[in-house]
Amino acid sequence: MRLEIVTPDTTLFDGDNVHLVQLPGIDGSFEVMDHHAPLISVLKKGSVKVVIRGKDPAFFEINGGVIEVLQNNVLILAE
Repeated sequence: MRLEIVTPDTTLFDGDNVHLVQLPGIDGSFEVMDHHAPLISVLKKGSVKVVIRGKDPAFFEINGGVIEVLQNNVLILAE
């Protein structure tokens, strides 16, 4: 799946072949995998884990935000 993590100042991540994204939801952490159902959710402060096939996981700290999942594209608008 394609993933973008965007803040008001910069783009933290923009790439394809993402297998899994683990996120800090306001009601607890959750994961999004390939071909996930459409979703919009609010995120709290915490770490976003990005797993790309064949590579070590990458971690990005956010101060909250929102996530949209639609047609195997994930957009995280982070603070």
